[in-house]
Formats: sequence, C-alpha cells, structure tokens
Amino acid sequence: MTGNISPISQADLAQRRQRLRRQRRVRFLQTAWRLLAVGGLAGGLVWVTTLPVWLIREPGQIKVEGNRFLPEQTVRALVPITYPQSLLRLEPQAIAQHLQAKAPISEVMVSRQLFPPGLTVRIQERLPVAVTLLTSADAQLLTQKPLKDRAGAARIGLLDESGVPIPYENYTLLQPTVKLPSLRVIGGQEYYRPYWSKLYREISRSPVKIAEIDFQNPANLVLKTELGTVHLGSYGPRFPEQVKTLDRMRKLPNQINLNQIAYIDLRNPVSPVVQINASKEVTKANVP
Repeated sequence: MTGNISPISQADLAQRRQRLRRQRRVRFLQTAWRLLAVGGLAGGLVWVTTLPVWLIREPGQIKVEGNRFLPEQTVRALVPITYPQSLLRLEPQAIAQHLQAKAPISEVMVSRQLFPPGLTVRIQERLPVAVTLLTSADAQLLTQKPLKDRAGAARIGLLDESGVPIPYENYTLLQPTVKLPSLRVIGGQEYYRPYWSKLYREISRSPVKIAEIDFQNPANLVLKTELGTVHLGSYGPRFPEQVKTLDRMRKLPNQINLNQIAYIDLRNPVSPVVQINASKEVTKANVP
C-alpha cells in the first residue's frame, strides 16, 4: 500500500531558499562580530599595556623583601628591565631565574603590583659559611679585590652550609663591605662535597673554635683549631665522636703549653695523643 506524496510548490521552495539565505547571513554577521570583538579586545589590551599608568619607569618602583646582606639597590640593579617598561609585559619567572644566576640567592619570587604599578621581589639569600681554597698558598688571593686573573678565580670560592658553591668574585663585587666567613676549607671539592652538610653541622656545633679544614690529604683530615693542629685520619663515621673528644680537651692548656704541641692525634678518639714539639715526645692527653 503506497501513500500519496504531495508535490512541493515553487512558492515553498522559494521560501526555503530565502530562509537558508537569512540563516547564512545571520551566521556571517555573528562570525564578523566575534572577530571584531576579539580584535577589539586584543587592541584594547595592547593599548592598556602602553598607558603611562602601567609603566615601570624607575628602579624605585621595585620593592625588595627578605634581603639581609644584599643591598636593596644591588638587587634592583640586577633586575633585567629597560626603563620604561610595560608592567604587563614583564615575565616574573624569567626575572627570578636571572637573579638566581647572577647573585647568591637560593629562592626568588617575583610578583606584579597594579596599584600603584610596581614589582615585588622576595628573595632568600644563599649565605656562605666557608672560603674554599685549592692549596694553603692560595690564601694570598684573598688580598686581591678584584682577582687579577681567571686562573686565580678558579682556585678560590665560597660554600654555603648545603655544599652549594658560590662564585667568590661575584659575591665580593655585589657585597664589598660584607665580612667573609672565617672558616677555610682547603683541597679539592670532590673530597668533601658528598658529606659537607653533615661535616659542617658537626663543626658548627663544636665549642672549640675551628678555623680551617684541610682535605689536601684524603687519608688524613687536618683541623686548625684554637687548641692547635688536629689530625683525624680519613673522614668517616667516627667524625662526630672525634669532634666531641676535641670538646672534652678544652682544658688542655691547663696541662700543656699550647706552643709546645706539634699536633693532636684524634685518629682514635677513645685514646687521643698529643705530639710535643721540643722533645718529640708522644703524650697521652688527659681527657675526662
């Protein structure tokens, strides 16, 4: 059984074509308006970024927080900005990476401020705890400011408590008035970097002042202390015990003239030995 299909009149076809043309016209207008809106928004954004109210015109618009030793003016001078600069075009992450590369800074957070326009740079400084030298003779380089050649710069440096090296030349140029650490470490970094954090923690806790740590002979770690030169043998797990024994020997000047001591032998911290200069005599120290 078949149904009858009513024919479509020419008038109906004309109306349908007209509706399709209207729909296409509406879609075209909608697309055009969207493009105009996006273009206007982009143009407005560009225009806003060039307004004087959004410009960084001078270093004084950069606020520095968290600095203890680095002068605020020094940090501002290191920020890679050509003035005047649009605030909205600045890249905080790039600025932070630049500061970490150019200054002894461990962490940097840079944020933009719209009212009034400016930058806030919050830093955490990397503080040196020791001066590093390849040999004892390199100590003379410390009197050269700035260092005379690059070969000398490679033989001297600074170290923070985590074992991260800090370029000596950069640090002294940025902070010429800051006093350098009194502790010196002599020898190649490959000898002490792997366990520097633990070693420094024990050294810093010692009531006996330690001025120098000599790693030039890996088989015999030598300390220069207020009691004299101390031989420890190879660095190992007994190091904390050796430091504690050194602390218990603080009354040694009451028993022996320190000028007569060649060195204190703490290879065996249970039985420390004092080598006397004059008679070449080996004496057991009286340790409580």
